[in-house]
Amino acid sequence: MTTDVNTRALVLEMLMEVNEKDQYSHLVLRQVLEKYQYLDKHERAFLTRLFEGAVEKGITLDYVINCFSKTKVKKMKPLIRNLLRMSVYQLLYMDAVPDSAAINEAVKLARKRGFCGLSGFVNGVLRTVARKKQEIVWPKESENPVEAFSVRYSMPEWIIEEWCLDYGRDKTIQILKEFSEKKSLEKKLTVRTNLSRCTPEELRRKLEAEGVQVEEIPGIPYAFAISGFDYLAGLDSFAEGLFYVQDVSSMMVAETAEPKPGDYVIDVCAAPGGKSTHMAELMQGTGMVEARDLTEYKVGLMEENRIRHGLSNMMAVQQDALVYDEASHEKADVLVCDLPCSGLGVMAKKTDIRYKMTKEKAEKLALLQRQILNVVHDYVKPGGILLYSTCTIRKSENEENVDWFLSKHSEFSLEMMRQMYPGEVGNDGFFLAKLVKKDE
Repeated sequence: MTTDVNTRALVLEMLMEVNEKDQYSHLVLRQVLEKYQYLDKHERAFLTRLFEGAVEKGITLDYVINCFSKTKVKKMKPLIRNLLRMSVYQLLYMDAVPDSAAINEAVKLARKRGFCGLSGFVNGVLRTVARKKQEIVWPKESENPVEAFSVRYSMPEWIIEEWCLDYGRDKTIQILKEFSEKKSLEKKLTVRTNLSRCTPEELRRKLEAEGVQVEEIPGIPYAFAISGFDYLAGLDSFAEGLFYVQDVSSMMVAETAEPKPGDYVIDVCAAPGGKSTHMAELMQGTGMVEARDLTEYKVGLMEENRIRHGLSNMMAVQQDALVYDEASHEKADVLVCDLPCSGLGVMAKKTDIRYKMTKEKAEKLALLQRQILNVVHDYVKPGGILLYSTCTIRKSENEENVDWFLSKHSEFSLEMMRQMYPGEVGNDGFFLAKLVKKDE
């Protein structure tokens, strides 16, 4: 593998965007990969691994840096702390990168970015880490398990405390290991066949003809795990809308809702439209899926997906889920409420969610979910289905919200409820509950 200072310089800029300017890591990564798609596969893989790793392991990296630096991370110049983070990540986690290369390139970058006076500091800290990385004294689980888990798995303490309370210590450790040990980069991409355009067999043949490795996913005959391709947008099958990228856990929404041909489906927070297109495809061109979201931008994303997938039984509509729509009264056979949430189930893809989300923000989102449910539940026909889902692992946003809803709306009954953990069904943590409105 060949890398150069330019690749590392890109990663440094990306880390500055995420850690200092509060940009979202998955969006920053997507923009850079699109802009520099001419880089060879190995360079893009190196860039992705280093960037995602340095973001994901932030707590662990800062702990290590603080062990060997007299100046603590929070007191450092922003560029220097991010440079040290990405360099220490290489020293600790990237065996294919020689320690000398990681250190020398960091010193060059410091000088190139106008920090000649601190290049010696960077050099000294990194050489000490390289020399003593086997001697790091980690927090002891026996003395403070929450701190120990936080540093080991690079997870904020409030999340660990909540999970231990909600799911117990053993399940918490299992979740932490799943997120920590199975890097999103190493996971295969899961895709769903666009059944309105081709059969699963036709998609498989097309992908394999493009040099893609294709594996079946047990239980979902139209879904595959794919790998071995260079660039997703470079696949003709993707450009032709023959498949949709979607985690298996997310596919379970439409699988559980089981829309029938001719149904009217309302998806109240639908962008970018994966679940809506899935519903429309399962309905085989009949009925209608009304995919709603708040902003013109999000509606545009859904419309792009509708067009790319060639779906005539889906429409994208701008509608605030918090504002009651009289015209939708008892209109929906299926109401999909995949609501804004803390996102703690998708940390493998969105590595910085753990740092951007706070307990206070998460509680506000739990309240928002209740407010939306209170407005939109009336859209369900008697005998119809309300499918509530989130991509998080938090009882206050999931089971507790379902219990609250049922206590307020006795016309609904719970048919099923399930919390999926990362690695259990697909790569993400996901929750769904199927509620049925009683026939009048």
